[in-house]
Amino acid sequence: MTRLALIAGQDRLPATLAHALGGRDWTCHHPEGFAPKGIASSPFRVEQLGSFIAGLKADGVEEVCFAGRIGRPTLDPSLVDAATMPLLPRMMQALQAGDDAALRTVIAFFEQAGLCVVAAHDLMPALLDVPVEGTPNDRACADIARAAAVHRALSPLDVGQGCVVAGGLVLAVEAMPGTDWMLESLTRFDGPSGGVLFKGAKAGQDRRIDMATIGPHTVTAAAVAGLSGIAVIAGDVLVLDAEAMRERLAATGLFLTVWSE
Repeated sequence: MTRLALIAGQDRLPATLAHALGGRDWTCHHPEGFAPKGIASSPFRVEQLGSFIAGLKADGVEEVCFAGRIGRPTLDPSLVDAATMPLLPRMMQALQAGDDAALRTVIAFFEQAGLCVVAAHDLMPALLDVPVEGTPNDRACADIARAAAVHRALSPLDVGQGCVVAGGLVLAVEAMPGTDWMLESLTRFDGPSGGVLFKGAKAGQDRRIDMATIGPHTVTAAAVAGLSGIAVIAGDVLVLDAEAMRERLAATGLFLTVWSE
């Protein structure tokens, strides 16, 4: 079986994947300053990305999986090594682009070195199993349809993967700070009661990297924000700890439904 390297982000996805890999030959690495939770991982500096990729190849790695949200690092030009220097112009350009465009550039670096980039849900298909719970009422269904339209209109702009709609009003749109920040921001003002968190991939997004992710914490944050439920696009969202999420949905009374365009 091919040797795999996980490039880990800061959420629970890398640790979840590690349990699913069993006895497979794999290693875990993370950009310095963005260590993952619940899993041992070795750091690398983005300024030495060229050397890091060459090292993976030398260690017999053939497949790479990006797992979890990775923050944008600040590059120190003085630390760029010779193997990374040819990549630097594209790296600098990528850091000024939207998330999806930047991540496509990163994927290209690994693929051009002969490494195959695989999706987290290719390694663990159960991540796409959404624990549907409850039934949205007519008002919630209208909010879901409105949120889907907003998401569809914004996604080509490479802005974010989610939004919140209540009573037909757009309360928030996800941007770089992420879903947790968006939901927490809703607690700071008096908006309409209820509402729906909507999540899905952006138009043309490469689903091998930076897939939208939900889990028990998402349910708690949505409940604290006063929402009625969560809707996700089928096949676009990874689910962490589905059983715990189902229990949290039952405890909070929120619904979780799948939206098909």
